[in-house]
Amino acid sequence: MVAVSRRSLFLAGVALSWVGLIAKGGSASIYGEARAIDWQASQQKTSQTIAGPETSGPERPLPDILALMRSVEVNQRASEVIEKNYLYRSVVTDQQLDGHGGLKKTETAEYEVFWSEGVPVHRLVKKNGKELSADEQKKESERIDKDAGKAKERRAKADEKGKESDARGNELMTASRTLELGSFTNVQRIKMNGRDTILADYAGDLKAKTRTRFEDVVKDLMGTVWIDEQDGVLVKAEGHFVNNFKIGGGLVVNIQKGTSFSAEWRKVNNEVWLPAGVKGQGSAHALLFFGLNGRLQAVDSDYRKFKATSTIMPRMSTVQENPTPQ
Repeated sequence: MVAVSRRSLFLAGVALSWVGLIAKGGSASIYGEARAIDWQASQQKTSQTIAGPETSGPERPLPDILALMRSVEVNQRASEVIEKNYLYRSVVTDQQLDGHGGLKKTETAEYEVFWSEGVPVHRLVKKNGKELSADEQKKESERIDKDAGKAKERRAKADEKGKESDARGNELMTASRTLELGSFTNVQRIKMNGRDTILADYAGDLKAKTRTRFEDVVKDLMGTVWIDEQDGVLVKAEGHFVNNFKIGGGLVVNIQKGTSFSAEWRKVNNEVWLPAGVKGQGSAHALLFFGLNGRLQAVDSDYRKFKATSTIMPRMSTVQENPTPQ
């Protein structure tokens, strides 16, 4: 469940990044309204600690929000080209809760994350601290090959229809479309890790007319985004679901009110922003694609450059020992 839970958080986190789905390799109900609110408050406190109240250039006008979102959309695509040259480690901890909010089970999984043939890959290397057996490694390679093949098929179909899609063939949501489903407010300029950062709150419009199921998800979100002003890329996103969200009576998608998440990116080698981690809490399920039932955290590190082989296994070509994120 750890792998699919990781994927669910990426889907939710990137929903606030208006660029569309970035589906990557990646428990009772929520503790209760009070605990969910406490968790969100702690996230806001953490954000204030990182970002700080300091403003930069108070007389300098803030960027137009729509123009900023469009530039981020373009820059995120350009960043993917560089990201394809990197491999990093992702350690995921999944804490499943019982019906009373108590810890029922904890699972951990370690992945190698890289790109192969234009498709992002999460390759499982450890489960609960143990290396995979030879048989498990074989099954994992088969899973990756199958998953990558489906992604390329979806991309090809999207190309045939003249539709834009992401690396996994999922339909992209444009900045303009995101603003039609909600609005960004409280735009401000702050300092985050010493860099000028644009912060804005997002609230979906529950009355907005949608075209896809993913758009239904986006309009039910409330949250905040942080955008690096110099590089024009998303560096943090956090949010929560305003209402219980269901598709097919909850059989297809079932997300409980208050389910919350956050995702962060960091600059590596002074050339690209890569995932730094994801946190989530709540209850969210969608068929067999993902499941979250409690708390989940993913920590990303050990960024290295590599060259991929035709058999999907990466060959390392380290350009800097343990590069320090900037």
